[in-house]
Formats: sequence, structure tokens, C-alpha cells
Amino acid sequence: MPKAKLSAFLSLLLVFLSGAVVGALAHRLYMVNTAYSGNGPVPPPHRPTPEEARKRITSDLQARLHLDDQQLAALNKIMDETNEAWQTMRRKINEEGRTLHDQQWEKFRASLRPDQQPIYDQWRTDRDNEMRKRREQDHKGPPRP
Repeated sequence: MPKAKLSAFLSLLLVFLSGAVVGALAHRLYMVNTAYSGNGPVPPPHRPTPEEARKRITSDLQARLHLDDQQLAALNKIMDETNEAWQTMRRKINEEGRTLHDQQWEKFRASLRPDQQPIYDQWRTDRDNEMRKRREQDHKGPPRP
């Protein structure tokens, strides 16, 4: 291979490799996940509370549709009724879920020998206490009775 062709080949190879390195670094910098420490100016995104969502929806609809007082009262009544229906449904689902969960463990307990049942009961008590503590730490609501 003549010297000029070798030089051109090496130059092209160097340009290609440097482009690949720069591209990989740029991709790494672009795709990096950042953690929020709580000290910066940007607050972490959060899911709005039901009250915040309701205020946002009602103010947005009132501004866009120019609702009068009667329409705003109707909207609030509908939202109250829907919220109550959701709460009723959640309570029903939670009760049914607890019933299924308890039936599952009672069926398993019935399959144990009499000498295993006290050990199993202690395991259940310990597990329930751990779950209660975890829920309290996560602030996801009061522990189940």
C-alpha cells in the first residue's frame, strides 16, 4: 500500500474512532439518571393530592368555560358523589381482598400438623408486625387492625 493511501486510511480510521468515542461519551452524559438530593432549586415531581387535583380541575374548567355559581356547585356535587362512590368501591375491594388473604392462610394452617400450628401462628404474628411497621415507615396510611 503506497504511503499516501496508508496515511489517508489511518486518518479516516482515526476520525471514525474519535467520532465513536465522542458519540459514546455524549450518549452516556445524555442518558445519565440524576438523583435529587433535596438541596437544589428544582423540587422533585410529586403526584398531586386529591384536593390539589380537584382545585386544579375546577379552576381550569371555571376559567375555560366561564362557569356560573350554579354550574360550579353542580360540578362540586358531582365530584363529591364520584369521590364517595370511589371510596365505597375501594372499601369493598379491600374487604374482599382481606377475606381472600385470610382464607388463604387459614387453608394453609389447616394443612399443618398440630405441632406446627403454634410455630406458624408465631410466624404470622411476626410477619404482621413487620408489615405494620413497614407501612408506618412508608407513611402509606394507618396500619390495619
